[in-house]
Amino acid sequence: MLGRAALILCLLTATAADAQGYRAPRTVFGAPDLGGTWDNDSMTQLQRPKGFAALVATPYEAAAYEATRYGRYAKVVGPVDPNAPAPEPDKVTDDDRFERPRGLDRIRGEIRSSQIVDPADGRLPYTPQARAAAEKALKDEDVFDHPEGRPFDERCLLGGGGGIAAPIINRDHMQIVQTRDHVALFGEMNHEVRIVRLGARDHLPPAMAPWMGDPIGWWEGDTLVVETTRLNPNDGWRWNSGLWIKLSAATRIVERFTRTGPGEITYSFLVEDPATYTQPWRGEATFRATTAPIFEFACHEGNYALTNILAGGRAEDARKARAAATTP
Repeated sequence: MLGRAALILCLLTATAADAQGYRAPRTVFGAPDLGGTWDNDSMTQLQRPKGFAALVATPYEAAAYEATRYGRYAKVVGPVDPNAPAPEPDKVTDDDRFERPRGLDRIRGEIRSSQIVDPADGRLPYTPQARAAAEKALKDEDVFDHPEGRPFDERCLLGGGGGIAAPIINRDHMQIVQTRDHVALFGEMNHEVRIVRLGARDHLPPAMAPWMGDPIGWWEGDTLVVETTRLNPNDGWRWNSGLWIKLSAATRIVERFTRTGPGEITYSFLVEDPATYTQPWRGEATFRATTAPIFEFACHEGNYALTNILAGGRAEDARKARAAATTP
């Protein structure tokens, strides 16, 4: 049985699609055609940044925010002085989140300040214990003792987005491939792919917990509904724009893909995880058709970073040892 939040979301999605009067094209086997390559390039983050009063941003708020982000983007992609010194220790920042040339997401004519639409404050409704764990996860990235101490995306195991599983991935491109009985959701980040079994009534047995969980799907009108459970206990995090999003093995994720225009998919998701959150939470984003190709994500072939990070850790250990030896 659908939960109250899921039922409301389903009705809102169906109403929006009907209001637009758009009917998705069909595949040769009669299903709504979601196939193609799509991107979710947008400045809209999962959580609402400070400075926005509500989910729907005013044109003034949007213009000010986008101007700031475009300024940061220009700085990131601008010319680099080859004679500039290396950054000071602890002054290196991850600017990838600012490399977003498209502005804030627009959904049903609304300028969205966050992907999260419920709770109303646009923030993750963590329990105190889960919030502490999420904050600790960011600090754990300062552990340089061994490869297993590094994040799994850095080790080329997973990209953190779960092949388009909610919360939304932190890379843009995805490809959807449909057959009569399956839908493949392929994310460019770490070449992750989820195979959604259509028409399956039951999930895998509890003892089976694959990476990225067990997704089953069905059609509700023109909407593809994907329910994911059975998350692997070692796959308990999603990376999103500078945040580690915590999920327990008991998490249930319901995603909805609705083609709302010739080149647009409205994507919505609901996350239920009583072990981690004080309430279910949901979000929305837009995927737009693109002719850009999906590139091979050959992570291990160029993964010099992990070796260099651990070598840097050993160099820091040696520096501390020398300093300790010379301290009176």
